[in-house]
Amino acid sequence: MRFAPVSAALSLALAVAASSSHSAPVEVLDPRAAVLEEAGRVALNAGDVDKATDAFEAALAIQPGSSRITISLAQAARMQGMQGKALHYYRTVLSRDPQNIDAMGGEGETLAEKGAVEKARENLTKIENLGGKGSDAANRLIAAIAKGPLPAALPNAKVASTADVAAKPAPATN
Repeated sequence: MRFAPVSAALSLALAVAASSSHSAPVEVLDPRAAVLEEAGRVALNAGDVDKATDAFEAALAIQPGSSRITISLAQAARMQGMQGKALHYYRTVLSRDPQNIDAMGGEGETLAEKGAVEKARENLTKIENLGGKGSDAANRLIAAIAKGPLPAALPNAKVASTADVAAKPAPATN
């Protein structure tokens, strides 16, 4: 009986320590890289993907191997419709940190955009198994799966050819 409070406190301390060891440590960026990353995020939010990509690449030159910046580059590539390049960036992060939930979620979103919905669902299951159920990454992936592939990723989608564009009459000028 005398040890019950002590053992309860010890159990609680061990539970907290065990759960905190599953979360990834916060990546500390070099101040110069952080400024460039923030400039890239601002440009990305404004829709200036080229400027964002330049800022992220410059930040990555200052801090090579940064998972955070590499994921930002992947997001910019997705916004440009370059899903293959985005997958490369996400997989680069996952090769260094296989439990990076943000990279897993981004990879899953990109796979869903390409039409690989089953693989995207596998990523969602991995995220949930790592304790990421209800996280931003999981919620974005669920939305991407529900939305389905991008129109360009569909096999029967008609894309205008140069012949189609040339066949249209030029607008009349006054």
